[in-house]
Amino acid sequence: MDKNAQKTLRRSRRRIGIRKRISGTTARPRMAIYKSLNHMYAQIIDDLAGKTLVAASTQDDGLKLKATGNKDAAGAVGTLIAQRAKEKGIKAVVFDRGGFKYHGRVKALGDAARKAGLDF
Repeated sequence: MDKNAQKTLRRSRRRIGIRKRISGTTARPRMAIYKSLNHMYAQIIDDLAGKTLVAASTQDDGLKLKATGNKDAAGAVGTLIAQRAKEKGIKAVVFDRGGFKYHGRVKALGDAARKAGLDF
């Protein structure tokens, strides 16, 4: 098995373990993130209803970014999702890092969302 396949397998196992413990409710929905090589995505999900309440990504038209695969772009997505969540009346979320380490772009997104007023 090559190195990239092993990394993907480890991440998927971490993700499954995280999702066993974390679930989004109506009172405290789940903020799930995904990072690709070039972009960051974040959604706030009510798992009981099975609906996405708020979403933001580096591909949104509202964000004018020079580069999309760095910490600055991730911070902009965190700020944007926190603003959209406030507009919908969401103040507290459960953070689902999707199997990624809480480091680098994931941490930048989380810290920016906290700074913008989301509680998790």
